[in-house]
Amino acid sequence: MNITDAAQKRRVRMTLTISVLVLIAAFIVSVSTGFVSLSPAQLFRTIIGLGNNQENLILFGFRLPRILVTILAGMGLAVSGAILQSITKNPLSDPGILGINAGAGLMVVIYVAYFSNESTNFIYVLPLFALVGGFLTIILIYVLSYKRGEGIDPTRLILIGVGMASAIGGFIFTLAARLEEEQNAFIANWLSGRIWGDDWTFVLSLLPWIIILVPIVYAKSHVLNVLNLHENVSHGLGARVEKERKLLLTIAVALAAASVSVSGGVAFIGLMAPHIARNLVGPRHQSFLPIAAIIGSILLLVSDTIGRSILDPSGIPAGIIVTIIGAPYFLYLMAKK
Repeated sequence: MNITDAAQKRRVRMTLTISVLVLIAAFIVSVSTGFVSLSPAQLFRTIIGLGNNQENLILFGFRLPRILVTILAGMGLAVSGAILQSITKNPLSDPGILGINAGAGLMVVIYVAYFSNESTNFIYVLPLFALVGGFLTIILIYVLSYKRGEGIDPTRLILIGVGMASAIGGFIFTLAARLEEEQNAFIANWLSGRIWGDDWTFVLSLLPWIIILVPIVYAKSHVLNVLNLHENVSHGLGARVEKERKLLLTIAVALAAASVSVSGGVAFIGLMAPHIARNLVGPRHQSFLPIAAIIGSILLLVSDTIGRSILDPSGIPAGIIVTIIGAPYFLYLMAKK
C-alpha cells in the first residue's frame, strides 16, 4: 500500500466518522424538537426506560418512528441517485428529476382514489403501487433515450425525464381535482414531500427495502465503477454492461419508489448527497456510497426538523425545505457541467 492509498483510506474513515456524528447530532436535535420539547435529561431518562407516560408517548409513539422513516427514506433516495448518476454517466440524474418520483406519485394517487377504501393493508400495498409507477416511468424514459449502438444518451435522458415528470405532474393534479376533500388533502401533502409515514408500521414497511437493497448496491461498487467509464471501456473490462445496468436500474427504482411512498414526493436528495460525498472522498463507489447514504439521511432529517420547527405543529413539508436547498444546487451543477 502506497502513501496515497493510506491517506485516502484515512480520509474516507474520517469523513465517515464525522458524517455519523453529524447524523447522531441531527437525530438528538430532531427528537428533542417539537410542539412539546424534551430536554437532554428527559430524553436520556426516556431512552433508558425511566420516562413518564407523556415522555414515552412523545418519543416512542410520535417522534422516533417518524425520524427513523426520514433517515431510511433519505438513505434510499441518496443511494438511488448515486446509482442513476453512475449507470447513465449523467451528474444531473436523480429519482425526482428523472420522473421516477412522479411516476410513483401517479400510482399513489390512483391507489388512493380507487383502491384505498377496499384495502385493509394500505401501508404495505402502497409501496408496491409506487414501485409499479416508478418502473413504468423509467422503462418509458429508458426506451425513449436509448440509441442503438450508442446506449443511453445522457442529455436526452435528462430532458425526457424532466418532460415526463412535468406531464405526469399535470395528470396527477387532474386526477386529484376529482377526489374527495380528505383524499385531496392527502395527495397534496404527499406531493409536497410531507413525511406522512409517522408510526412503527411505516418503519417496518420501508426497512426491508433498505437493509436488503443497499448492501447489494455496495457489493456492486466495482461494477458501478466500471459502468461509470465509457461504454467501450466497460465492455473491454469484461462487464456485462446491459445486464448489470438493468439490474442496478431496477434496484434504483425500487429504492426511490419505496422511499417516496412513505416520505412523500421528496426531490433533490438523490442529486445532492452523491455529489457532496464524491467531493469529500472521491469517485470510487466503495468510498463514497456509504457516506452518500448518511448524507442523504442527514439532509432529509434536518429538512424535516426545520419544517416542523418553523410552523409547528402543522409545519412546512420536508420536501419544500429540500427543494429550497436543492434547486440552487441543481442550477449550480447545470452551470458547472
